Amino acid sequence: MSEQSTDLRETVRERYAAAAVKVTEGHAACCGPQPVEVDENFGSTLYAADERDALPAEAVAASLGCGNPTAVAELRDGERVLDLGSGGGIDVLLSDRRVGPTGKAYGLDMTDEMLALALANAEKAGATNVEFLKGTIEAIPLPANTIDVVISNCVINLSVDKPAVFAETFRVLKPGGRIGVTDVVGDDTLTTDQRAERGDYVGCIAGALSFAEYRQGLEAAGFTSIEIAPTHQVADGMHSAIVRATKPTAATTPTEATESADACCGVNACCTSGETSADPSLTVTEAKTASGCGCQN
Repeated sequence: MSEQSTDLRETVRERYAAAAVKVTEGHAACCGPQPVEVDENFGSTLYAADERDALPAEAVAASLGCGNPTAVAELRDGERVLDLGSGGGIDVLLSDRRVGPTGKAYGLDMTDEMLALALANAEKAGATNVEFLKGTIEAIPLPANTIDVVISNCVINLSVDKPAVFAETFRVLKPGGRIGVTDVVGDDTLTTDQRAERGDYVGCIAGALSFAEYRQGLEAAGFTSIEIAPTHQVADGMHSAIVRATKPTAATTPTEATESADACCGVNACCTSGETSADPSLTVTEAKTASGCGCQN
């Protein structure tokens, strides 16, 4: 990771750590937890009143998203759900209610302060089939093919490596699994510099992809049935959008596809420093000779 990317990630971490501390300290004050300051385009007001009222006040106060992904993901009983960038836990707790006792809701966050807040909120809510994990959304600490639905609320735009996020999301989803994400997306006519002029990185604007870039990123990871629908404008030419996509039922990961193609000579990663024989009983040279491969070096 470049120094600039490392600095951006740390800036994001500090921003959301401070938000968690504000909510936690507000809980000890006479007036209860204070919501993190956002405008009408972000935060808990984007959830229905009955959803907010059923959750701990601290989970609602810590909401910083641009939508309600638990609604757009159409969660069902028994499903396993993963929330990328789970923050204070509002979407994990709502997911818990939707998937029921036979399902499970995971939350993933890199910020210790947010994880502590989320765990406290889960205890207050009496949620028993939730689990919060520490890690980054570019390296999800879960096995492949184990999740039915991935949700996220205005977090992917904050990543410094969005192709890795899409690839990791694809990896952990079961074949036939889906994503239901809310995120900030820019008009295709805006350049990267023009997006940065409309807001900073930690404010969910400067790091946002365009509609075309978002679609291309999901396609490159292997997703199909991609839908990106704007819901409301958050800055000039920048929109909160609902993003849906599906992992094919017979999905082949990009890595698997590459290895399969490379093995046509009897060798994986042919003509690279990492080449290996597709048949463990043969050396690389023997495998190439047996297959008639023209690349004998």
